[in-house]
Amino acid sequence: MPQLELDGAALTYDDEGPRDAAEVPLVFVHGWTADRHRWDHQIAHFSPGRRVIRLDLRGHGESTGAGVRTIAELAQDVLALLDHLKVERFVLVGHSMGGMIAQTIALAHPERVERMALVCSIGRMTYSRGRGLLMAASTLVPYKLFVAANIQRAFAPGYPREEIRAHIRASAATPREVVMTLYGAMRAFDVLDRAGEIRTPTLMVHGYHDVQLPVRQMLRMAKAYPDALVRILDAGHELPLEKPAELTAVLDRFVTDRFVTEKA
Repeated sequence: MPQLELDGAALTYDDEGPRDAAEVPLVFVHGWTADRHRWDHQIAHFSPGRRVIRLDLRGHGESTGAGVRTIAELAQDVLALLDHLKVERFVLVGHSMGGMIAQTIALAHPERVERMALVCSIGRMTYSRGRGLLMAASTLVPYKLFVAANIQRAFAPGYPREEIRAHIRASAATPREVVMTLYGAMRAFDVLDRAGEIRTPTLMVHGYHDVQLPVRQMLRMAKAYPDALVRILDAGHELPLEKPAELTAVLDRFVTDRFVTEKA
């Protein structure tokens, strides 16, 4: 279990697969309150023939550290790890908050990102007045109730309740400071007006039943991208857990599609 010591944090990561593969590495970034194991199915699929890298973000999973207040700071952590591993160019795959991190990196360093896949992610969080008041009020309830309410609604109807409860427990183990601070960071995240600057070939794959970050918000972002593919799957917000094989198949087609490279 390698770790990178960085600015008061220890970032736990996995670096698997052949170093001499012809293709650039795949880099997987998880979302809020999750960890690198969200990508277990994808790592098992891609690592036999391609270098794959994933990490636990600061304060999540087996990584330590807190204090970051913006998505940009998390993006710097990811870039620091890739610099440490001497990875100059890569394909970025980000889920939810991880997709926000991916967009931040693509805007700041477009020369390093060969392709990008955004899984249940958006460029700007928008709410109706009523919804905004409800979200603000939710931060006032006890911490475990706050986490439970957010994770419960992340899954499509019919997902096994025992599994949801297990994910709620895992999410609630994330330090409160990290959870609440990054909740605010996601609400403040906004790159929608800059989406047209991103020339990186991009896949946007979303769950039809996602109520955390609804499909219509993703489609608004897709309209702004000059080169985006959109796929909708029968899942909620936790697409990597709900439909791992289907997500892997979509990602595999995207990262091996010559047409995308030739268009870019």
